[in-house]
Amino acid sequence: MGTTSTPDAEGAVETRGIEPVPDSERHGRVRELFPTWVAANISVLLLTMGAALVVNNGLNFWQVLLVAAIAAAVAFGMVGVLSVSGKWGGAPGAMLSRAAFGVRGNYFPGAILWVARFGWETINAVTGAYAVLTVLRLLFGVRANNLLIVITLLAFVACTYLVSGMGRKALNVCNRYSTYLFGAFTVMVLVYLIATMDWQAIFAKKAGTTAMVIAGIGTIAAGGISWVPTGPDFARYLPHSASGRKIVGATVSGAALVLVPMVLMGGVMAVSNPKLAGQNTDPMSFLGTILPTWLAVPYLITALVGMVLINSLSMYSAGFTAQTMGVKLPRALAVSINAVISLVGGLFMMLVAKDFIGQFITFLTLLAVSFSAWIGVYAVDMARRRTLAVRYDADGLMTIGRSSRYWYVGGFCWQAMTAWAVALAAGLCFTKVQWFTGPLATTWIGRNGLGWAATILLAAVLFAVLPRPRENVPAPDGQTTDGRTPLRES
Repeated sequence: MGTTSTPDAEGAVETRGIEPVPDSERHGRVRELFPTWVAANISVLLLTMGAALVVNNGLNFWQVLLVAAIAAAVAFGMVGVLSVSGKWGGAPGAMLSRAAFGVRGNYFPGAILWVARFGWETINAVTGAYAVLTVLRLLFGVRANNLLIVITLLAFVACTYLVSGMGRKALNVCNRYSTYLFGAFTVMVLVYLIATMDWQAIFAKKAGTTAMVIAGIGTIAAGGISWVPTGPDFARYLPHSASGRKIVGATVSGAALVLVPMVLMGGVMAVSNPKLAGQNTDPMSFLGTILPTWLAVPYLITALVGMVLINSLSMYSAGFTAQTMGVKLPRALAVSINAVISLVGGLFMMLVAKDFIGQFITFLTLLAVSFSAWIGVYAVDMARRRTLAVRYDADGLMTIGRSSRYWYVGGFCWQAMTAWAVALAAGLCFTKVQWFTGPLATTWIGRNGLGWAATILLAAVLFAVLPRPRENVPAPDGQTTDGRTPLRES
């Protein structure tokens, strides 16, 4: 089965789905990744997370800065490295994952990644709705009620669906201008904080423990780790000649440009208002007390645009995951599934749930572990393909029958499936969240929040030491073999 693609080089709405991008349409530029990863981190929740590092972890100014810098480098370093596979295969990460797990085996990690996307989009939708409600309260004195909550959440999800449905070009344009706008207002907030904060009290705060620093890195990095399987989606239009180092550099620098100052700003704000880390039901309202209205309102509006873009990027990739899972819809319509689920989930969180931040941290923790098992396997598979002349076969990726190059044994790469399943189970054992405590959560790894790191390492090591998978390549007589013929580098 070949790649039946519709060129989207001239259209405003991207019509391409999971099929690999042919070389003739690889007109992307590495510099387009920079605003993409800036936009992916425009979330006011980073302020709350930065405040939690001070209030809950007991860290001082320099430790918060260190945590933010390391988390950005580690998480988005992985995003950048695995994004390189996008330019190799010209396909989304969920599609390239077939080469590692097999055309049937890929359904299992794909299902978890898809479900995780639902949760992430719901969190973003709720945050965006709360931002709208805060603006309405600051400008017009309007208090939130159930009807207003429903309207604002519906409006946010509708805007997200519209932008993500347009596709890559619309996202690139929105990302570029939102980067300028949000950057300008962030500088204004920084100047205001520098002028008004009690810096003597900030720098006088005692340092926290090393264990709390390590745990903080894991918490902040969790959000970035959730973007790793998405990285190839935004690099698939890059030509083969694009520099891998520049891809990593653009990814890390774009993310760090927003993540580091946002987390640090949250930490600084927490010194003057420790309650910032405890806004359990509404994570946005604190800006009305920390900042003057003339600054809080435009900053919230620009942050709202950023949150729309974060959710749009997530839904954009979720559409590919849905198609890979067998949803027989065009990408733009496949996105609608996630939009509906995020709307329903958001209504539940805003109208029923009482602890938004607690649920958010729980979700981030589980998200990091669930994505980490996939990352370990995918990274080893990608490393093995570096020396191959044909790194990803387009026809093999699109074919879901026995003739697929990635059929392995019965459609499953048992080595990848074993490594993934064992690592995922082990990672959950090291995890402790609000409603679940793993049997190994009290170990050094568990106490320091390093379950995600242990999961990546275990998945990678297991997949590396198990017998190397054999792809299903044509034999000299034109027939195919089922998982027994060595890979032919042609």
